Amino acid sequence: MSTSHDLRPSAWRPVLVEDPDQLNAWRNDPSVDVIDRIDQQRRDLERTRPAPDPAHLDEPTRWYHYPWRRSVVHVLGPAAFQALRSDRNRNKLTIDEQRRLRQLTIGVVGLSVGHAIAHTLALEGICGRIRLADFDEIELSNLNRIPATVFDLGLNKAVVAARRIAELDPYIDVEIDPRGISLDSTEEFMSGLDVVIEECDSFDVKLAVRDAARRHRIPLVMETGDRGLLDVERYDLEPDRALFHGLLGEAKPSELMGLSTHDKVPYVLRVLEPEQLSARMAASMTEVDQTLNTWPQLGGDIQLGAATVATAVRHIGLGLPVPSGRARVDLTDTLGQLSEPPVPAMTHGLGEAGTDIEPPPAGGPEAVVHAARHAPSGGNTQPWRFVIGRSHVQIHLDGEQTSTLDVAFRGSYVAIGAALFNARVAAARHGILGPAETFPAGTGQSPAAVLHLDREHDPTLSALYEPMLRRVSNRHLGEPRPLPDGAAPALIEAARAEGADLAVVTDRDRLTELSELFGESDRIRFLTPHLHAEMMRELRWPGVDSLDWGLDVRTLELDRSDLAKLAVARRSDIMRLLAEQDVGRALGDISRDRIQAASALIVVTVDGAEASDYVRGGQAVERTWIEVQRLGLSVQAMSPVFLYAVDPGDYDQLSSRYGDRLRQLHHDFAGMTDIGGRRIALTMRIGYAPEVTARSRRLPAGRTVRVAEEHGA
Repeated sequence: MSTSHDLRPSAWRPVLVEDPDQLNAWRNDPSVDVIDRIDQQRRDLERTRPAPDPAHLDEPTRWYHYPWRRSVVHVLGPAAFQALRSDRNRNKLTIDEQRRLRQLTIGVVGLSVGHAIAHTLALEGICGRIRLADFDEIELSNLNRIPATVFDLGLNKAVVAARRIAELDPYIDVEIDPRGISLDSTEEFMSGLDVVIEECDSFDVKLAVRDAARRHRIPLVMETGDRGLLDVERYDLEPDRALFHGLLGEAKPSELMGLSTHDKVPYVLRVLEPEQLSARMAASMTEVDQTLNTWPQLGGDIQLGAATVATAVRHIGLGLPVPSGRARVDLTDTLGQLSEPPVPAMTHGLGEAGTDIEPPPAGGPEAVVHAARHAPSGGNTQPWRFVIGRSHVQIHLDGEQTSTLDVAFRGSYVAIGAALFNARVAAARHGILGPAETFPAGTGQSPAAVLHLDREHDPTLSALYEPMLRRVSNRHLGEPRPLPDGAAPALIEAARAEGADLAVVTDRDRLTELSELFGESDRIRFLTPHLHAEMMRELRWPGVDSLDWGLDVRTLELDRSDLAKLAVARRSDIMRLLAEQDVGRALGDISRDRIQAASALIVVTVDGAEASDYVRGGQAVERTWIEVQRLGLSVQAMSPVFLYAVDPGDYDQLSSRYGDRLRQLHHDFAGMTDIGGRRIALTMRIGYAPEVTARSRRLPAGRTVRVAEEHGA
């Protein structure tokens, strides 16, 4: 090793400037470059999200002198610098994960391949301290793989790597040993390391480093550029494991000292496994000391290896599973596997859904059931079965068509109530209306409702027939214009006509508060695994799913951007990561935006929590919904997670993690809407929106309707 170069710490470590007179002198020295971009750094820090810690904004800044650059640089203080420099890591690395990784001390032995690895570790913030060892100097032939420059020729490799890290982050503690590692210095080098990266050429040192790592119980990682070989030895978990996975048998470091490149070849082959070498590497080895000075390495392979090692060290540092063993990240093989990606049907363009209304039968019980089948239900689950008898139509609960949100089938009973109302309207129009009953066999017993067919006349119900057939969920964003005069009283009257009540919220500030509440409810729904899974099952994609059940995604009236986000939101692994961090506010944006764009939020309520109360509430929901559309307004049902929670245990049943939060949201909702202790049948946003571009379909009648034998049931 040449001694002609300055190897004092200031040769690779920036010096904190504490003397203002010295700083002023440098400012006035034309040979010193003064770099002061602190205002830009502060502006960037202020723009980070969430808002930066006030302590970071108030932290004193620092000046550092880089002697080898003849420069002084003004930077943020250590906490603010780390927060801003690592900001774009989030959330591939969370703030907590970054904090944990900055506690690591990493050792890198060998700074040819090791240079790229050390820099990548520093780049990602995977260490707070890094120890570098190499005795060799940068030569021109190194510049095919070491990201140095001609200005570095003749400099010690460890110094060059240390300078590059220091110019990236002056707060990383860099230690170097320009003597490299010898059999006598491994103990000192290993002291205090959390992980060691071994990338040296000497096989005696390779073994000595492993032997020391085993004694100190330090995990060791190595990467070899040929076919992207990643090698991990977990001496921290397996302190008795054989060195090099036993590939060198009982070889001792002293036996391998001073080998020529030619003499190393047998050991290289044993370590790299001859059958696993690339053909070009294997062929090159036969030419070592003939037409080649040493085995070849490519810069791209080295950079790939740095990324691979950084990933392994990151996982080890975070306590994620990384066993001892080997893997290959072979880009040449990968290029041979290129293929056209499968294009999901959902990205082809969803096509036109159509808004035609299914023509009803001419009359009779079939027309009554047709109307009932087209009632709304949560997620379009259609939780009913119809039986046509001689003089009545029965509506039975289909308990299979339920979900967690449908606590105690309360939502299903609301849907059955809506179906019963539609049946009454159709019967009135066709002159076969009779009395309706709920739970004639007792509360909770089947059937849930019976409409007797007779000859009663009800012109008011009959007049709702065409509006009932046109009833639709309109999920367009809309615009928040005031309701027409007299709209609120008319809607309240419609709900009360069916024995329920209605709260109407039009105050813009209150709607904004409610939008945040609904957004948080949606976030909880996405982040609770079983609720997320059920919600995704309800969404139906044309060309992929049957559309007779659930929500055709075209009915959501989302633009392409939101549909693309929805496709990503289907992934449970993404939701799990967001849940671990308790983040994901954007998951509630769709509901948040739609409530803010509404003219009003209306809440249909009942004064009891029995099944019959919810059936009554369902009739009021449907009558109110039809009345809203008769006023020229759009309607969209909104279902917060707590919608049908009544008993204290219901909230934990909905989401064990967020039960308390849901309980509070329900309490806040009741206060914001002034519903007191009344039970919610349904909440709806109403307003002004374009015509729908799609309607939800229904299951074929053969799936939900049965005719009793001889109509005698």
